Parts: sequence; C-alpha cells; structure tokens
Amino acid sequence: PAPLFPRLQNDSWGKQYSHALFKAMSHMLCIGYGQQAPEGMTDVWLTMLSMIVGATCYAMFIGHATALIQSLDSSRRQYQEKYKQVEQYMSFHKLPGDTRQRIHEYYEHRYQGKMFDEENILGELSEPLKEEIINFNCRNLVANMPLFANADPNFVTAMLTKLRFEVFQPGDFIIREGTVGKKMYFIQHGVVSILTKGNKETKLSDGSYFGEICLLTRGRRTASVRADTYCRLYSLSVDNFNEVLEEYPMMRRAFETVAMDRLDRIGEERPPGPAQPPPHLLPGAAA
Repeated sequence: PAPLFPRLQNDSWGKQYSHALFKAMSHMLCIGYGQQAPEGMTDVWLTMLSMIVGATCYAMFIGHATALIQSLDSSRRQYQEKYKQVEQYMSFHKLPGDTRQRIHEYYEHRYQGKMFDEENILGELSEPLKEEIINFNCRNLVANMPLFANADPNFVTAMLTKLRFEVFQPGDFIIREGTVGKKMYFIQHGVVSILTKGNKETKLSDGSYFGEICLLTRGRRTASVRADTYCRLYSLSVDNFNEVLEEYPMMRRAFETVAMDRLDRIGEERPPGPAQPPPHLLPGAAA
C-alpha cells in the first residue's frame, strides 16, 4: 500500500514519528486539522498542542456540566448511591425475594427518594435554629396530639428535640408483650393495634401514643403493638423520657392517667410482678 506521507520516506526518524504521532492523535481525539495537513515540523507540533488544549477544554466542560447537574439534586444522588449498596448487600447475602421487596418498600417510605445527614445538619446549627426547625418538622404531630396541644411549649420543645423518626411496615410488631421496654412511641401517621393475651384489640391512630406503661412501671411490656398500615412514628427512649418528666412533673401525671386507664382495660391480662404499676399509679393513691 502507498505510504501516508510519501515525502517522509527519506526523512529522519524524528520527523517520521512526529507525523505518525500527529496522525494517531487526530484519530484518537476525533479532532480534524482542516482541509490541508500541516507540513513543517513546527506546524505539526503546534497543531498537536492545539488539539490537546481543545480536548482538555472539552473534557473540563463536560465534567463541570455533569457536576452541576448532579449538584442540583445531591440528596437524590446520595439516596441512589446508598440504595445501590443496599442492593449489593442483599445480593451478597442472597436474601429471598419477598425480603428484598420489603426492604425496597421500607427505603421508599422512609426516605422517599432523598437522603440527608439530618443529625449532622442540626448539630451544626445554634440551639434556637435547631428548636425552630424541629418544631416546624413536627408541627403535624403537635397539632394532632392533645397531649402536646395543651402542654407547656417548653415541655413540647424539650420532648421534640429528643424524638427519633421511625417507619414501620404493615404487620410489623413494634412492641412485643413480655419484652423489656426501652422506648415509647408517638404516632404521626398510621394505625396500630394493641394486642393482649385475651385477644383484646384496641386501635390507635394519628395523634396517639403508646409504650409509656413500661417506662413508668419499669417492668416488661404488658401488650403487643402491631402496625396495621405504614406507620410514621417518633420514638422516645426511656432515659430521655425520665429526663424530660423530671423537669415537668405535671406532665408525668398526664402520662400516668393514660397508663392507668390502659392497665384497667387490660384487666386480668395484666402480668404480675414488676410489670405492676408502682403505688403512686394505683387507684385512690395520693398523686
């Protein structure tokens, strides 16, 4: 076949390799050099330099454009990256299909396609800003819950700052009877059933709370609680529960009143021993 540059057959190897490099870069970078190829060595090297600069600028433009698009919705990208790890985890452990579907649905309801490091964000804010954001985020819970609606605003704020958001799926047992209770729950949205050994069933929905009996009596759970729908709850640990109520003893009495009513409804199914209410919770006792 005829050589690409016939005039270079008798030239030095430096010129030959320079032209070969130029031709290779033209194909590799997909950048043309116009209607007429460069002739002198100066033209060849200047053309290659311009091709490199042009390719670099094009790559930088693509990179900046991609970064800009990703930054427009970084929380969704963070969620997608996190869920890819979850998918790989499920695949690695060969989890069954129904379990994978439940995990997928949990992530969809829990994060709704966006993920934030909320704890870190709130931790960087001042206390007034943090309290303002928490009160705004929990406004529906406060509006639906008579306990909060009629309470001291300082008590409400103290409670809300210690709540942790949780999501449960239909059929999940949030509380199991006989276990040691470490949390109580406030229902933002959803329906739960309180189940006892006597097959008694009580429904609770938005604005209700449960699990406080065990925290007050320091005993074991007196009933099971099952999620009937997707439930968006806020949990409060026993340590935070006692910490807040030590500062607001009147609110402790409000919890005790509801706890006593629920224990009366459980009736004969109430477990003996440490799960019984302390003396100040018994009917007729001095408050």
